[in-house]
Amino acid sequence: MDNHNVFAGAFVDRSGERRKDADWLDEALSDAGARFVPVWGDHCLVGGDPLHLMLLERHHIENFLDEPNQIFLGLFRGKPAFAVAVGVGGRPPYTDLGEFQDLRYLGSVLPADEANLAAHARGLVLWHASQLFCGSCGSSARPDAGGNSRRCLNPECGREIFPRVDPAVIVLVSNGDRCLLGRQGGWPEGRYSTIAGFVETGESLEDAVRREVYEETNIQVAAVRYHSSQPWPFPSSLMLGFVAEADASGDKEIRLNDGELEDARWFTRKELRSGFPKLPFRISIARRLVDGWINLESSD
Repeated sequence: MDNHNVFAGAFVDRSGERRKDADWLDEALSDAGARFVPVWGDHCLVGGDPLHLMLLERHHIENFLDEPNQIFLGLFRGKPAFAVAVGVGGRPPYTDLGEFQDLRYLGSVLPADEANLAAHARGLVLWHASQLFCGSCGSSARPDAGGNSRRCLNPECGREIFPRVDPAVIVLVSNGDRCLLGRQGGWPEGRYSTIAGFVETGESLEDAVRREVYEETNIQVAAVRYHSSQPWPFPSSLMLGFVAEADASGDKEIRLNDGELEDARWFTRKELRSGFPKLPFRISIARRLVDGWINLESSD
């Protein structure tokens, strides 16, 4: 499990072939071993010591389990798992069983498989709440395929709507014994992170890396190498991590070309180990990229 970025890992057998099998889904819902992940607003229910994700039995969740609110996640630990929305605002339910917590916090304390399941459940619940109508004709839409898509109710349209994932590149750029980090204006004082941005239409991932780094810092990138990826459901991003080298023949002077960053600088490993700058959250792929670079052999 330690080889996965937080929220990642194929811990759930998504059983895509079962999603449109209504009879199988009905049986899964009635299975004594079926477990339900309640999502209140955008928070997930946890409890115990050490903290763990609360996977409820059907009798706990019955009042919320109407047909449009059954999202089949797959088989988790060999048993059917479903996400269920249990309201927004007001007093949270299930206070006798645990407490609802934000996923950013949970990513740092839950076991890897439970963090993955919570991210999956939260992401689909929030997507359903934001996709009530068809984007083509404006008619109402309802859950389909076990809650893994939605279907327009207009018989003349009938469009199937799938959850959206927004690809974003994130990159650790190095130049010899220095790496490039930037900060946005709204971040906590002293925090710097890797360069990141969304992939644009008609753009490859490598081209997006080079464009984002140049737009934000004026640094031109030569070699680009894929590192790993991380689902980042805040609300629906997929972070695609890279390491890259600055073009040896290019300008190394930093200029904030597009104004998205408040500051950007080159840092040595010694500086990064000193406590300044503050580094990204440990659950993020940004931190894994920085830590990986710090731990490489260096002459510092």
